[in-house]
Amino acid sequence: MPANIDSRLMKLEILAAEHEHTIAEMSAEIAKAWKTIEEMSRRMEAMQLRLTGVEEATAPETPVTRPPHW
Repeated sequence: MPANIDSRLMKLEILAAEHEHTIAEMSAEIAKAWKTIEEMSRRMEAMQLRLTGVEEATAPETPVTRPPHW
């Protein structure tokens, strides 16, 4: 092979290796972010349940009466 082709092939192999490394790093970051999102979703759901319980416990009882127009 001529030196020019060897040089170009070497550059392409280096570029492919760098891209592979970058993709692996990005994949790890996405997996980490996904775990964070799942944890936040679980916490938000738990907080919604707690808030609903507090609202129900503190809501005043509304007496059932006839509307004035009846």
